[in-house]
Amino acid sequence: MRNFLDFIRKQGVVGLATGFILGGAVSKVVTSLVNDIINPVLGPALGAAGNLKEAALQIGSIRIHWGSFLNTGIDFFIVALVVYFGVRLIGVDRLDQKKETA
Repeated sequence: MRNFLDFIRKQGVVGLATGFILGGAVSKVVTSLVNDIINPVLGPALGAAGNLKEAALQIGSIRIHWGSFLNTGIDFFIVALVVYFGVRLIGVDRLDQKKETA
């Protein structure tokens, strides 16, 4: 049991678990931001009736859901920005640089 507790302390497993939990929460907030605020504004601007997620291109019997794809891209971009600025704000990027120089 002692080895397990040492592993958790040395490897930062608790910090990693905390990061996953917070990441899930941030993802939900960003998804809501994109679906409830950004998409209703972008949808009509890009020619989608109502919501961007519902926009699609019909070619014969094939339906290409480009709005859903764009929605996922916007979601990813915002999550990436939040993670980037979160890491910069906390200063975790500087901790990695100290490890490399040591």
